[in-house]
Amino acid sequence: MKIVTIGRGMIGGGLAALWRTAGHEVTELGRDGGDASGADVVLVAVPGDKISEALSAVTGLEGKTAIDATNVLPARHGDFPSYAHEVQSFTRGPVAKSFNMNFGMMLDKIREQRVRPSNWYVADDDARDVTEQLIRDAGYDPVRVGDLSRARDLENAVWLLMGVQPVGRVFYRFAEAGQL
Repeated sequence: MKIVTIGRGMIGGGLAALWRTAGHEVTELGRDGGDASGADVVLVAVPGDKISEALSAVTGLEGKTAIDATNVLPARHGDFPSYAHEVQSFTRGPVAKSFNMNFGMMLDKIREQRVRPSNWYVADDDARDVTEQLIRDAGYDPVRVGDLSRARDLENAVWLLMGVQPVGRVFYRFAEAGQL
């Protein structure tokens, strides 16, 4: 799969490395933007208040499937129902919200875990399969918690994760009874 990450920080760069290891072709775009026209999927991993600025510098987004990994830290901005909806205003394609409930500093530790950690996501139906595949290819088990109408709820849930101590050094796992 051809993936373009918009953002090369801990999340964008960390996921890019994991996906390359899984055999995907990944292009990382930074502040200067670039072209995403050759991508099958786009990951948006920039600060939440920089979504419009970052996506305005990228061409070839129209109709692309996008995964929004942004967070509301330190505070929410804008008038969109969610940051995922702001991303969709640029792509006009199917969108998922994912990877915002995982700590970037732990991405290189995923495969060392006794059981695969979980990764919550919400998605438009047309973004579901690719999102689940990329979650698995990054080393997580996907846990769908709703459709895109629940994106704001998932964005707001990051405050729960931030309360788990020690902050930044945990994985979470949700499994059906008997599956652990």
